[in-house]
Amino acid sequence: MAVTRRKTKAPASGPGRPASPAPGREGAVAADRRSLDRFIGNAVRELRLKDKLTIADVAAQAGISRGMVSKIENGQVSTSLETLSKIAQALGVSLSHLFRHYNIPAGGAQHVKAGDGMQVVRRGTRRGHTYHLLAYDQGPKKTFEPFFITMDDASEVFPTFEHPGTEFIYLLKGRIEYRHGQQHYLMEPGDSLTFRGDIPHGPERLIETPIQLLSIIMYGHED
Repeated sequence: MAVTRRKTKAPASGPGRPASPAPGREGAVAADRRSLDRFIGNAVRELRLKDKLTIADVAAQAGISRGMVSKIENGQVSTSLETLSKIAQALGVSLSHLFRHYNIPAGGAQHVKAGDGMQVVRRGTRRGHTYHLLAYDQGPKKTFEPFFITMDDASEVFPTFEHPGTEFIYLLKGRIEYRHGQQHYLMEPGDSLTFRGDIPHGPERLIETPIQLLSIIMYGHED
């Protein structure tokens, strides 16, 4: 014979039965508060030590007790904005200065040292023409590609390039005649070009070698 088990219903909140708080929420708020208290304390201590001030110096300038300053520096107390403002004035900074680095994302830039860019081969490139990719591993969909390009063989015949997106080139060294569609541009150091990548383009003539240029291809969302 099958046995049916009755489910026990949890008691509902009501008079005399306070509702249970959302799990973890109260603890999370308390943890955030402690984190902020520690951050402010560290900021106050660093500024005080930087100016070679003692706790007694800051307390006297701010008009609060040395014990309070010590507790603030050690993150042992949550103090009012009024008190923090007095401490900031005693340290010669604004109140906002104490919070300037709070909750800033950790960040993490891709740093490519000189000469360490990934060397790549583009269609039709021959001797004396190198591409170094300066940023890579951008995820499944590229948004841009920056290249450092060197050319030192004035006799090379260059292919025509076509690609999606917009390209920006900036000439660092040498002199070059660059074509885009039916237009030709004489470029010298400091000159730049910005153009649509789907129109045929490329070097027409290397006037003065070696040539060094920065090329950045920016891809749109539709590419």
